[in-house]
Amino acid sequence: MSTEPFSPSAPIAAVTVFAGAREGVDETMTTAAYNFGTALARNGITLVYGGGRLGMMGAVAQGAIDGGGETVGIMPKHLAQHEIAHTGLTELVLVDSLAERKRVMNERCGAFVALPGGAGTLDELFDEWTNQQLGLHTKPIGLLDAAFWHPLTAMIDHLVAAGFVRQADRDSLIVADCPDALLQALADWEPQPPRWGQPTL
Repeated sequence: MSTEPFSPSAPIAAVTVFAGAREGVDETMTTAAYNFGTALARNGITLVYGGGRLGMMGAVAQGAIDGGGETVGIMPKHLAQHEIAHTGLTELVLVDSLAERKRVMNERCGAFVALPGGAGTLDELFDEWTNQQLGLHTKPIGLLDAAFWHPLTAMIDHLVAAGFVRQADRDSLIVADCPDALLQALADWEPQPPRWGQPTL
């Protein structure tokens, strides 16, 4: 794994990470999440995420913190009341709903990355991927851990073959295993034309 900072063609100041609140059964995924957090810190990129201290979310946050990076958690108030918020973040923003959490996470970043997770992670990922396709934003989207995401990308390939997803939209998803390689690809990404009209940025 590279430890050299990447050379972005368009600097990304902050990355929003979608990740599971559970660790899953494979410890290597938790380690990869931690390593992605340290990669963000090493490259001077702020982590924006759901604000939790548990699971994959907690691992990526701890990696960024241990690496000396900036961390911003966005958490609905009803979840913070259950004491699952990470207490070591640079900033914790409490919002009223999951919808507002997604809106703020979108506003605070220049790119999105999905780590292994469950239904919430998929909801956030597909929401922003759809927004990208519609030209509502021109921010790159990455998936870390090709093996974990392979069933999903295979399903997307099936949707392309069936005529429900454009090949350009499939190609816009960046998949990588190395954190620094993924960050480099995010920085080098160029948006595809939206389905209709011009992107609204």
